[in-house]
Amino acid sequence: LTQPPPWGINTNIRLTLPVVCFVWQIAMIILFGVFIRYDEESDAHWVETKAHDNITSDIENDFYFRYPSFQDVHVMIFVGFGFLMTFLKRYSFGAVGFNFLIASFGLQWALLMQGWFHSLDPQTGKIFIGIESLINADFCVAGCLIAYGAVLGKVSPVQLLVMTLFGVTLFAVEEYIILNLLHARDAGGSMVIHTFGGYYGLSISRVLYRPNLHQSKRMQGSVYHSDTFAMIGTLFLWMFWPSFNSAITDHGDGQHRAVINTYLGLASTVLTTVAISSLSQKTGKLDMVHIQNSTLAGGVALGTAAEFMISPYGALIVGFFCGIISTMGYIFISPFLEKTLKIQDTCGIHNLHAMPGVIGGIVGAITAAAASESVYGKQGLINTFDFTGDFKDRTVLTQGGYQAAGMCVSIVFGVVGGAIVGSILKLPIWGDPADQNCFDDEVYWELPDEEEEHQGSIPPILEYNNHMIHKQQDL
Repeated sequence: LTQPPPWGINTNIRLTLPVVCFVWQIAMIILFGVFIRYDEESDAHWVETKAHDNITSDIENDFYFRYPSFQDVHVMIFVGFGFLMTFLKRYSFGAVGFNFLIASFGLQWALLMQGWFHSLDPQTGKIFIGIESLINADFCVAGCLIAYGAVLGKVSPVQLLVMTLFGVTLFAVEEYIILNLLHARDAGGSMVIHTFGGYYGLSISRVLYRPNLHQSKRMQGSVYHSDTFAMIGTLFLWMFWPSFNSAITDHGDGQHRAVINTYLGLASTVLTTVAISSLSQKTGKLDMVHIQNSTLAGGVALGTAAEFMISPYGALIVGFFCGIISTMGYIFISPFLEKTLKIQDTCGIHNLHAMPGVIGGIVGAITAAAASESVYGKQGLINTFDFTGDFKDRTVLTQGGYQAAGMCVSIVFGVVGGAIVGSILKLPIWGDPADQNCFDDEVYWELPDEEEEHQGSIPPILEYNNHMIHKQQDL
């Protein structure tokens, strides 16, 4: 134990991960015992609630409206995001396993944080949770998983837990400001989830910049089977994204419209991504990186306006431009970020989440400001933008302004919060891997014997976002 292990981790902190996990889980048990209770639709007193509210069937329980969407969102969080990040040839265990850890850690804290801000009963001091609470907790965790993509392979599991702890906290605050104080609409989270998560991760990555990361360059790439596994994540995310954008919208036309708009936007993005990916190469071949990521950008950008009357052709237009912008981002912007701004964005979250999230915020603001009673109907306008209570006199132009303000809030929370959290993660106490051992599962995982025997003889692989360019240079 007196000799440092070959991957450069300080053995004095090798117990940090189990200690953090045990202590955190005990803390969650205590806090849940103090604050968390079932809501009236999940409590055994539901029978009495039905009689009191003259409800004749259990089918009126919100569970039956929300659970299918919850299932889809849950699969996106654990399977979609997890497998999307398995493209690195030697970091599949870390991609799926740490995704599993972050999500399980974060959703518990999210239920508490979101509960304190949104559903704390002032009379009892309790938080009452139901199926919609679980969906919102998954949404909260999604922001942290997006941020994970920027630092994939470069941080320790303890750093990821710290990043998630602060990420969930910041998310709950910015969500409260945007949705409650500004009263912006953002059902699919273009602003609250994707813009925040994207800039939070990019800001952390900038603070944790590694000037000697080239020492791990041999590992920062994919192989045939790792890209195939990553495509599994893409397909799960792509199929279930209509559920993601519609999961917490109002029952009825709003939810129905959100599914249609997202469905069309995603389809449009695929065609555009394939076209741009092929046009960007002299050979006309496709880059799997573009297909794995940019094909999802339309779903991100339609998160805010999904429930609005953007029209089917409007959804196609949004998907069309997102396919172009996201794919071009991988070709031109990612290298610029790394070389000029020193942002080492492993998964390219700037192209899949940050930029499309901002586009979604802009589309939402414009669509809200252009809304009219002739298009929505008087009651439809009220229902869509929730012009009730303190906001009953708000105009659509004012709503558009607040939508834009919400986007600015998400960017500020992401950038500033990420810079602060990145400074904390930079402390030399977290057991992060050495520069020469990034993107390698062997640092934190027990690997099968045949993998360990051959881990030193892996040939260099082309960079994740430059497959075709380097191939042409070699030719």
